[in-house]
Amino acid sequence: MILSDRDILARIKNRSLKIEPFDVRMLQPSTIDFHLDSKISVFDNWQTGMIDLAKKQDVSRVIDIGKKGSFIIHPGEFILGSTIERLTLPNDLAAKVEGRSSLGRLGLVIHATAGYVDPGFSGNLTLEISNISRLPIKLYAGMRIGQMAFIMMSSPVMNPYGSKKLGSKYQGQTGPTASKIWKDFRK
Repeated sequence: MILSDRDILARIKNRSLKIEPFDVRMLQPSTIDFHLDSKISVFDNWQTGMIDLAKKQDVSRVIDIGKKGSFIIHPGEFILGSTIERLTLPNDLAAKVEGRSSLGRLGLVIHATAGYVDPGFSGNLTLEISNISRLPIKLYAGMRIGQMAFIMMSSPVMNPYGSKKLGSKYQGQTGPTASKIWKDFRK
């Protein structure tokens, strides 16, 4: 079951769902809008010939465009962004991240594969942003960039995201967070 605006608002009011900062104008019929933070991670592909998934290797650098700044993402370019909003999900809710239709119609994609947020997650969301159009797109800090729907679980999960048993890599993340896939090879 996807929560309605009424249910989302009730969860926020009783603090079982936390979105900070929250503004009631973010509320849509079945989603919450979220905004692009000023920190963007750009890839320096000149530093290495390839990414070795088994090694801790970050080929990106974070830049801060400022609270009123902008960033031009070129055709075929891939960057990491982050939400301004910090999300904390209870053990009985998951979230689905989607782009805005108005941006998708221009060729802007905000998640490559990571569109699902597990129950128990807490942190800012990292966005996997691509420009699949033929024209550069100017992004602005603070702009509405996506939306999130909340999915009610059939029952609270036994091991929420962040449990020691799961080894959750991104619990508590802030800003655009680089891949930690290399940790999968350390088991």
